[in-house]
Amino acid sequence: MKDTFYVTTPIYYVNDVPHIGHAYTTIAADVLARYKRLCGLKTFFLTGTDEHGQKIEKAARELGITPKELADGVVGRFKDLWRILEISNDDFIRTTEPRHERAVLELFNRIWKKGDIYLGEYEDWYCVPCESFWTEKELGEGRRCPECGRQVDRLREKSYFFRLSRYQEPLLRLLEENPNFVKPQSRYNEVLSFVKGGLKDLSISRMTSRWGIPLPNDPDCVLYVWFDALVNYLSGIGFPEEGYEKIWPADCHLIGKDILRFHAIYWPAFLMSAGLPVPRMVFAHGWWTVEGQKMSKSLGNVVDPYEMAERYGVDQFRYFLMREVSFGLDGDFSQRAIVNRINSELANDFGNLVSRTLAMVRRYLGGRIPSPSDGQLRQKALHTLEEYRKLMDDLSFQRALLAVWELIGSVNKYIDSTAPWSLYKEKRIRELKEALYNCLECLRFVALMVYPFMPRSAQRLWEMLGFRNGIEGETIDKSGTWGGLPEGQEVAEPTPLFPRMEV
Repeated sequence: MKDTFYVTTPIYYVNDVPHIGHAYTTIAADVLARYKRLCGLKTFFLTGTDEHGQKIEKAARELGITPKELADGVVGRFKDLWRILEISNDDFIRTTEPRHERAVLELFNRIWKKGDIYLGEYEDWYCVPCESFWTEKELGEGRRCPECGRQVDRLREKSYFFRLSRYQEPLLRLLEENPNFVKPQSRYNEVLSFVKGGLKDLSISRMTSRWGIPLPNDPDCVLYVWFDALVNYLSGIGFPEEGYEKIWPADCHLIGKDILRFHAIYWPAFLMSAGLPVPRMVFAHGWWTVEGQKMSKSLGNVVDPYEMAERYGVDQFRYFLMREVSFGLDGDFSQRAIVNRINSELANDFGNLVSRTLAMVRRYLGGRIPSPSDGQLRQKALHTLEEYRKLMDDLSFQRALLAVWELIGSVNKYIDSTAPWSLYKEKRIRELKEALYNCLECLRFVALMVYPFMPRSAQRLWEMLGFRNGIEGETIDKSGTWGGLPEGQEVAEPTPLFPRMEV
């Protein structure tokens, strides 16, 4: 059985600062990476930046600086944001790094030797911001880019082509034999339909831009930015040097739905041509709107992840993004929605449960954990953990959180029905100890399960339960059995995990 897990985000363009879309994909990848580590897998999590292409060249020229200077500045912003958001990536790849260029040229040479690259001439409608060619049919009336809505330009130039048409049948077989290759189902259907519609050979070089990796056989051309960028998934794990095979193929490429074609069609075709295994899954999530409107600078409604983390808290922001919408669908962001979730689910349901349980243990039992007992909540906790694992493995983050909150609700109801305060008053100490142990042990389970989503809060709860080690070193196999709280361990004085917020 494979004991490694490799998850990636797309590498992000450096023509602008990070926004909520970047944060969403990267937080989701971080949740998945932390969960897989919790399962005991050797996990490698890669993110990075895409720094070549006409779009970067144009943005740098407008600022009066070099593309590399632009990239260096924006890369710093990305790295800073990932540190603030508690992103646990194992590496950060930049397409301007020598290790990346080596990997790109190696892949190009393998495909060239296979006979899958030839010289021709390309003419079509081109969108500079999206770095994408479009046919007349795809543009429709108005000749505007289907992705960004901007005006496109007619472009004709010498170009090297990849024989994508040669891989139509292999790609169809890949999709039909591996229905989980693309998720969710709607995206799989989209890719299958596109491939069945017929694939044309793909232009993989540009003469209009000088900011890129020159072709080894023709320095007048640079590699198309998407060919260059996709190879980051290999360069980030050391390809072509020995050892990369221990991690490749990627288990999950997490992407936005706008770049699905590149990852689910072009990328596996490049890999097939080069004789390399294809990734196991491409998961394309939806987009965020703001109070029903598309985000745009002109409307002034772009959500700044720095501001959200500072205003609401890092864990609160992470939780909201994973809880608000089923992963894979589009979501709508509003200040009212995030405040409601913080107050209702984090402060009231979760935070109050922690505070009332620890307060009773300190008041009635001198702050010491009683001896383990197989109480009423044992089966509920174990069942929740089993369900949680299934949902997390399926990337159903919202439903996994719902399962955890169902357990939190059950513990709150259990406290109301057992009334530990009455048991203490009536001196029914054995029943009191059993009731409070059940609550404490469920909180330990909850801490483990919310850790991938809210690492800081999970660690604080872990410490309040009396543990001195870091929760990040725990595994479900080791800690996912009932009775893990040591008898006599002292719990801490409770402090609010989630302060209430005002809209």
